[in-house]
Amino acid sequence: MAGGDMVLSELTEGSLRRRAIWMLLATAFLWSSSGLFVKLLSWGPLAIWGVRSLVATAVFWLYFRPKKLRWTRLQVIGALGYMGAQLFFIMGNKIAPTANIIFLSYTAPVYLILLGYWVLGERPLRGDWLTMPIILAGMLLFFGDDLSFGAFRGNVLGVLSGLSLAVMILSMRRQKAETPGHTILLGNILGALIGLPFAFGEPLTVTSVGIILYLGLFQIGLSFILYSIAIKQLEALESTLLLTLEPILSPLWVFLVLGEIPGPLATAGAMLVLLAVVLRAVLSARTAVLPTAPVVNSK
Repeated sequence: MAGGDMVLSELTEGSLRRRAIWMLLATAFLWSSSGLFVKLLSWGPLAIWGVRSLVATAVFWLYFRPKKLRWTRLQVIGALGYMGAQLFFIMGNKIAPTANIIFLSYTAPVYLILLGYWVLGERPLRGDWLTMPIILAGMLLFFGDDLSFGAFRGNVLGVLSGLSLAVMILSMRRQKAETPGHTILLGNILGALIGLPFAFGEPLTVTSVGIILYLGLFQIGLSFILYSIAIKQLEALESTLLLTLEPILSPLWVFLVLGEIPGPLATAGAMLVLLAVVLRAVLSARTAVLPTAPVVNSK
């Protein structure tokens, strides 16, 4: 009887793990679609941010069903980081190649290492010292690919998105009794309040309404729900490696639909950043330290 229970337990655990893998793959797919649909939507960045946040707020409110809304200082800081990561990504994606913005936002580990040391007094690990120069080299290649002012401005917005993401992750790591999901809920509420006024006057077509509903309901809302369920069944290394599909797929969709191709230096920079993220995840797993992967979708 005990043997049968053990086999059943192993089968159940295996099926849960497989389901979690598919959930995380779906999450990466949904996250990766942001760059394309933001480019396809003719609205301004603040309007997109505001309406998408409003739709996502409805999804998260139904999912969390909060009985009390009491936000701490750490949750407010995390919400501000979440808001910045989303807004800067949308703004940058409107004026620069998607590949540049998505990979520059993935430089968050550098800022997380520095902020962890300056704010929390955390000593950088060996993996941090190994991967930080690789990420910085990748960043330099992005900025050297196109020296025009528009490209420079877009790259700066990508860097700010990564920095904001680091602030969000750091604040969530410091939260103990608080629910991290409530931080995301607050970020979307504030994003809706700030961004909605800019949506008035934007053209309402079947296409624009369909895109903004998709971004709020699925690309942000459903992806977070899938992510929050899946990571409980997978190790940190597995999660990080599966989610690296996002920066690979994101510029691919834009290329297939709009024909946008990143420059040679930007492509090399993207490969360096991706290498650093994977390397850091592997080294962190070996030292039993959680890698600094994005906690939720920030795009």
